[in-house]
Amino acid sequence: MTKTALVVGASGIVGSATADLLLAEGWSVHGLARRPQAQAGVAAVAADLNDRDATAAALEGVHPDAVFITTWARQDSEAENIRVNGAMVRNLLDALPPAQGPRHVALVTGLKHYLGPFEAYGKGALPQTPFREEQGRLDVPNFYYAQEDAVFAAAERDGFSWSVHRPHTVIGKAVGNAMNMGTTLAVYATLCRETGRPFRFPGSAAQWEGLTDMTDARLLASHLLWAATTPAARNEAFNVVNGDVFRWKWMWSRIAQWFGIEPAPFDGTVLPLEAQMADDADLWRTIAAREGLVEPDLARLASPWHTDADLGRPIEVVTDMSKSRRLGFTGYQPSDDAFFDLFERLRADRLIP
Repeated sequence: MTKTALVVGASGIVGSATADLLLAEGWSVHGLARRPQAQAGVAAVAADLNDRDATAAALEGVHPDAVFITTWARQDSEAENIRVNGAMVRNLLDALPPAQGPRHVALVTGLKHYLGPFEAYGKGALPQTPFREEQGRLDVPNFYYAQEDAVFAAAERDGFSWSVHRPHTVIGKAVGNAMNMGTTLAVYATLCRETGRPFRFPGSAAQWEGLTDMTDARLLASHLLWAATTPAARNEAFNVVNGDVFRWKWMWSRIAQWFGIEPAPFDGTVLPLEAQMADDADLWRTIAAREGLVEPDLARLASPWHTDADLGRPIEVVTDMSKSRRLGFTGYQPSDDAFFDLFERLRADRLIP
């Protein structure tokens, strides 16, 4: 019998990759978004999760075997992040009718579980790296914890199993996404090539020199499906990364080579992309018109603020995957190929020249 999935945030980087995988595996997929985008094979559900009644009405008649929560709404403060994103998860799970059989709910959060929220990102007393799932919550407010607590409470009430997935920076394709390093770097490299500006690493010496890892959206989708269908993975939290480690001093030159430009020397000075790209909107429109690109709005492609947060961290960040490996997840994705695959897709879809 065909299984049914509800992918929440289906138009985002993680949600779209998850929907694609589920369809390929023979699932029936409902894709919930505030403004759904056309996705072949996905039944669109338009709902604003901040509206409890509208969410319930939109989900009437939807009986998923698995729910994949891959979205959040950025607010001006962590207190507001907690209030809004916690309520979104509660409204979603309250809207679903009692399961006809076993149900699984997967929640995607991230390494801010260990690093703290944006207001205190990478500051104060942090757990040792590599980050491991048994490391407890930080003693600071964090909307990831509020999302988890909403899932845990609903699971206790309704009797479903759950999993929490903590990726590092996710590499994948989406337009209008708030956290999109891969496309941001592709746009930045294109602008540098266009203007002759130096392709300069914008972050900290700790990130340039230290080890790090990343998460391909397709690998994360595989991890979500694995946890939803593996009994031993139920009611567990997991880190999920590609399986390799690298230094940005190596990756930066790899990205530059793909775009046919030279990487600029790094002198240890932090020069955020948000400042470097602040005046580039008109230039991007010019490039888009000349090259026939489908998205002339720079703000819908690039999220320099988020890339700056990741690349500006003052500490080395690596992630342990042993828990998943012990339970049988063997997925692996070289991170440089994740970037290159994304760049090829962006070019094929006329998002970059």
